[in-house]
Amino acid sequence: MFDIKTVEIALGDKTLKLETGRVARQADGAVLATLGETVVLCAVTAAKKVKEGQDFFPLTVHYQEKFSAAGRIPGGFFKRERGATEKETLTSRLIDRPVRPLFPEGFYNEVLVIAQVLSYDGENEPDIVAMYAASAALTISGVPFMGPIGAARVGYKDGEYILNPSPEQQKESELDLVMAGTLNAVMMVESEAKELSEEIMLGAVMFGHKASQQVCEAVISLAEKAAKEPWELNSDKDQKSGIKAKLKDLIGKDIEAAYKLTDKQERSTALSNARDKAKEAFADAEPQEQLVAGKAVKGLEADIVRTAILKDGRRIDGRDTKTVRPIEAMVHFLPRAHGSAIFTRGETQAIVTTTLGTKESEQMIDGLEGLSYSRFMLHYNFPPYSVGEVGRFGAPSRRETGHGKLAWRALHPMLPSVEEFPYTIRVLSDITESNGSSSMATVCGGSLAMMDAGVPLKRPVAGIAMGLILEGSDYAVISDILGDEDHLGDMDFKVAGTSEGVTSLQMDIKVAGITEEIMQTALAQAKDGRAHILGEMAKALPETRGELSEHAPRIETMQIPKDKIREVIGTGGKVIREIVAETGAKVDIDDEGVIKISSSDLSQIEAARQWIQGIVAEPEVGTIYTGKVANIVDFGAFVTFMPGKDGLVHVSEIKNERVENVRDVLEEGQEVKVKLLEVDQRGKVRLSMRLVDQETGAELEDTRPPREPREGGDRGPRGDRGGRGGGRDGDRRRGGGGGGRGGDRDRGPRGDRDGGGRGDRGPRRDRDGNEGGKDEGGEPKFAPAFLTGGDED
Repeated sequence: MFDIKTVEIALGDKTLKLETGRVARQADGAVLATLGETVVLCAVTAAKKVKEGQDFFPLTVHYQEKFSAAGRIPGGFFKRERGATEKETLTSRLIDRPVRPLFPEGFYNEVLVIAQVLSYDGENEPDIVAMYAASAALTISGVPFMGPIGAARVGYKDGEYILNPSPEQQKESELDLVMAGTLNAVMMVESEAKELSEEIMLGAVMFGHKASQQVCEAVISLAEKAAKEPWELNSDKDQKSGIKAKLKDLIGKDIEAAYKLTDKQERSTALSNARDKAKEAFADAEPQEQLVAGKAVKGLEADIVRTAILKDGRRIDGRDTKTVRPIEAMVHFLPRAHGSAIFTRGETQAIVTTTLGTKESEQMIDGLEGLSYSRFMLHYNFPPYSVGEVGRFGAPSRRETGHGKLAWRALHPMLPSVEEFPYTIRVLSDITESNGSSSMATVCGGSLAMMDAGVPLKRPVAGIAMGLILEGSDYAVISDILGDEDHLGDMDFKVAGTSEGVTSLQMDIKVAGITEEIMQTALAQAKDGRAHILGEMAKALPETRGELSEHAPRIETMQIPKDKIREVIGTGGKVIREIVAETGAKVDIDDEGVIKISSSDLSQIEAARQWIQGIVAEPEVGTIYTGKVANIVDFGAFVTFMPGKDGLVHVSEIKNERVENVRDVLEEGQEVKVKLLEVDQRGKVRLSMRLVDQETGAELEDTRPPREPREGGDRGPRGDRGGRGGGRDGDRRRGGGGGGRGGDRDRGPRGDRDGGGRGDRGPRRDRDGNEGGKDEGGEPKFAPAFLTGGDED
């Protein structure tokens, strides 16, 4: 029933298995790729006919993570996978970028690539496995794909490169680099690094390329067993060559003149006029010939621009290959933003803002790895007016998501730790003009905006975009490319970093790969350009501001013992809610006992901090506290002297003189100053008011004379007490049958009680069988010894 073909290879210390023929057999190509226990299915389908009027290659890649792959149920209301997450969008682009250049020019059939994560083991990242599956599925599908490609993730620690590191290894790594390439050349690089040198970065790319070659060979082995017949292509090469020669005579000089105009708008107008002239010349031609003519015009423009750069070293705007366009940077551009910058390089401009928030503003991410939070966000917007066009304006596109993540990777390694700077940070970049490398303008503007907001970056970060013109063995690397140079060139190579090293590297190419020599030249040239841009940025703001904006929240952190967390939170959060309500500050506490208190009002932060300190602090004997009377009783008053801690001020400790009625002296809610006298073994606290000056809070000398000894001497030991009633037997726990409580002291009559009953209860037999109680007149029928005896009655 199944015609299953498989290939297995050793990849590092893991085994990669590629299988086809079992699943999705109606697709043009379908492959299950397995690494460890991570399994990804990729299915490829292609339209058999080209849509009428189609003049571009419509490739669509979708990567999807199934929550069931990790044994999880999606969060949220709907409980199913919905729109693409940021990670899914970025991984889709990661697959698209290296495979797109490997389809032949003139192939306009729609191709759909869907990669779905079916199993995730938590060790082997599914994005890399998805690239393996996509490469294999395209190669065996029969569509004209000039692959295969291989891919690798590379880490770096202790001077050693790590192939496809696990998530745990990645946490300790100084590098997170993903590359893809063919057997002979590198096609794509995406990375984040902790200020590594150009040499280490290049070494990582080549290390990954060596591993990716193994994957290419495995895909070729699978294709030899299972590939479908290749599609036949209709070539319009001869027709295009003749039309191109005709157009060169017609509008060649117009295009040359247009590309000598340094102003983008003037150049665009001149080029538009030349294209209209070409359209008029082919107005009566067949639709297919018109499409070929349109492509020929673009080819003619590319030839003119590329020849000028390769032969004469002259670029569109008159610069040489290494010069960076004029830069103007300005900070504190927006008065109410926590931090802001406007960064302009030539005709590319970005307004970037930084907003600081508390922990509750962190981004919650629900993925295969579980629920996680991010304290740093960077969002990039590219409105149509930035290029003088009318277009869609709404939700961010894949391109905007990708450019934002590139800038995020560039800035992220330079952020302070959460202990150094306990804020959530959001950077927002709005591109207001674009003519080349707006993502690198976002890096520069984002660095300045964060410094303006008072974020203590380790060092400022700058970025630059490099281009490539490649014709045979001749090539030219160009710095700070324009939009047209990106469009007509062969490479988009972006490098961001500090004065100490590279923090991010991204490369996309439009040809079948570039060599190590070209990459080395581009990295060295980018380093010089980056240093120049950092110098221009320093003119606007040389270092991070020492203070936050007056509009930014203040956050103070404090550490408490873990066993005190429950006391600060309180039952059901009662205590922490009370702190927030009373002080106005926001309070966050984690499982390690780290508390973040935030407010734009420093007095609110201080009030909350003191409250919490009071909860976790231990009472100290001899210390004077300011408290409030919480409750008044006949024998004194309970005073809350620390948050959550009460103590008793006995009536004898309120004043030196006798206090007949506590309520005549104190009232509930009254603020008093007390001295802590004692904390007994049960935690009960004795306080004194009379030993503290209630006005100044100063400690007073104890001037009360010591008590006179009691008549008859001290009390006897409690164990010598007699029974409560005259008739109790001597074997009772409270003492002998007719004895007193001890010593020569008795209690005397207590109310109307007699020895045998309480209140006006009826007759009650004593322990010896005698009846006791009151008669109708209320007089006791007998008086036990402990009521009638003693010296005081």
